[in-house]
Amino acid sequence: MAKIMIVEDNPAIISTVSDVLAKWQYELQTITDWQNVAKEIESARPDLVLFDITLPSFDGFYWMQEVRKVSAVPIIVISAAEIDANVMHAVAAGADDYLMKPFSMTVLLAKIQALLRRNQQASSPTDLTWDDNSFNPLTNQLTNTRGTCQLTPTEGALLQIFFNQLNQTVSKGQLLEWLWQGGKYLNENTLNVNISRLRTKLATIGLKDAIRTERGVGYRLVNDHA
Repeated sequence: MAKIMIVEDNPAIISTVSDVLAKWQYELQTITDWQNVAKEIESARPDLVLFDITLPSFDGFYWMQEVRKVSAVPIIVISAAEIDANVMHAVAAGADDYLMKPFSMTVLLAKIQALLRRNQQASSPTDLTWDDNSFNPLTNQLTNTRGTCQLTPTEGALLQIFFNQLNQTVSKGQLLEWLWQGGKYLNENTLNVNISRLRTKLATIGLKDAIRTERGVGYRLVNDHA
């Protein structure tokens, strides 16, 4: 049974989400101490977290950044805030996906199932390597002689797609199809920000130009010498 933690202070939303997820055999946990949200999540070790942005103490952006310091757990943001104004901020803070209130439980379930399935598929013990770079799909860590960077599940999934298509261009449409069910429930900004965030992390270990943009087509991962 997958464990899902909801960081939300609205009892009505908690009740609705809890009732529906229980029917799908998910276990739902809630936050009890709003001063220690990240610690509760770290202690509970959920399979996925649902994050509101407006919270009793610090906002969801702050707590997502704190969670990302200790965990790569998949995160879906659920917020009443305007999606175009906040999606880039949410993804930059560490979210993997975004849903705006009021939301359909069918859409939420689709997003949860997609993220959990993708995370499960990525949990392979076999490291992926190219040149002197080694990626561990289990921990979402990328390592080379210049250091190690920690990726989120979405960043890790993106890197695996690029690795499997090394030196080949992958279109935005393909990425949306493979990662987010064709983008049906996704604002494309989420993809753009994840690509940008992945590039920033790669740059910290000397891979600044590893992901090339093929203008009007897509992206490709290249060898160090390419």
